[in-house]
Amino acid sequence: MSLLHQVALTFVNKIGPVLARSMASHFGGAEEVFKKSKEALTQARGVGAKRLELSDFNEALRRAEQELKFIENNKVDVLYYTDPRFPRKLKICNDSPLLLYSKGNANLNNHRIISIVGTRNATDYGRSLCRQLIEELQDYNVLIVSGLALGIDTAAHRESIALNIPTVGVLGHGYDRMYPSQNSSLAEKMLQNGGLLTEYPSGTKPGRENFPQRNRIVAGMADATVVVEAGLKGGALITAEIANTYNRDVFAFPGRLGDEYSEGCNFLIRNNKAALLTCVADLAYSLGWEKNSEITSAPEQLILPIDLSAEERSVYEIIQQHKLPLAIDDLSIKANMPMSQLAMTLLDMELQGFIRSLPGKMYKVN
Repeated sequence: MSLLHQVALTFVNKIGPVLARSMASHFGGAEEVFKKSKEALTQARGVGAKRLELSDFNEALRRAEQELKFIENNKVDVLYYTDPRFPRKLKICNDSPLLLYSKGNANLNNHRIISIVGTRNATDYGRSLCRQLIEELQDYNVLIVSGLALGIDTAAHRESIALNIPTVGVLGHGYDRMYPSQNSSLAEKMLQNGGLLTEYPSGTKPGRENFPQRNRIVAGMADATVVVEAGLKGGALITAEIANTYNRDVFAFPGRLGDEYSEGCNFLIRNNKAALLTCVADLAYSLGWEKNSEITSAPEQLILPIDLSAEERSVYEIIQQHKLPLAIDDLSIKANMPMSQLAMTLLDMELQGFIRSLPGKMYKVN
C-alpha cells in the first residue's frame, strides 16, 4: 500500500476517520480512493456528494508529500489502521483514528494495557496513590498509557520509567513540538522503553479541541482506565466517560469528602461509572489477571471469530480457507451474497479487526 495515500487520506478536508475507513475498505485501499471520481466515492457507506464537493484531494496529496519528508527526517513510524502493529483494542472502537504516528519501541498490542489519568493539579495524596498503583502493577506485565500532561499523567510516566515498566504517552499535537514543554526530557526517556503516539501531523498545535480527541485513544487502547485523582471538570472524567462508551472497565480511587480533586473520582463511583479501587488486587480480580503470568498462546479475545455474527462468520470462514487474498467478486459468489450487502459486512468485519483489505478489493484474515 502507498504510504503517501494513507497519510493523504487523513488530510482530506471534511472527511474524518470513519468515512475515510469506509472509502478505503470499499475500494480496496487508500491509493484506490484517490483514483476514483467524487461521484464514484459516494458508493462507500456514509459518504455523501455534498461533503465531497468541499473536499480537496489534490491539496491532501500535496500536504501528505510534505508530511512524508517530516516523517523521514524525524524517524516517525506510521501505523495505518490495517497495520498489525496498530492497537487492536483501539481499532474496534467506531471512531478510532485512520492512522497513528508512533515513536519508540512499545508493543501497542501488549496483552495487558492500563490507562492512568487524573488532574493536572495533583496533590501529594494523588501522587502517592499513583506511585503505589504502579509499584503494584510491576507484577502484572503491563503497558502503562497516559496523556503526558502535567500532574497525574506525568507522575504515572515517571514512576513507570523508574520501575522499568513500558509506558506510552498520547499527544494532542504533532511531533514538531512538545506540550507541556516541561515534559520534553521525560518524553525522550519514554522512547527507550515505551514511546509516544499521536494522530496529529506536524504543524498541529495543542489546541483545546485536540485533547478530548486524544483522550479517546488513551481510553480505547487499554483494557481499563484508572482515574487516580480528578475534579468534577477536566480531561480525566472525559476519558472515563469515553472508556464507558467503549464498554471498558473504569476504576477510581476514592477521596475524602470535600476535597476538590477527589470530587470527580467520588462522582464516578457514586454514579456507577467507575468501580471503587483501593489496590491493584481489586483491579486484577475484576480483569481476571494473575501475577507474572505471560499469555503466549491464547488469542486476543477481541478478535476471536466467535464474536462474529452468523453471516460474518460465514464470510470469515471462506476467506480463511484461502491462503491467498480473496477478491470481493469471488467472495460474493462463494458467499452467495449481494455485492452491496457483502461490502457492508466486510467493512464491519474490518473495523472490528477480523480481516484486512488489500489493494484491488482483495481481503485476507487479519
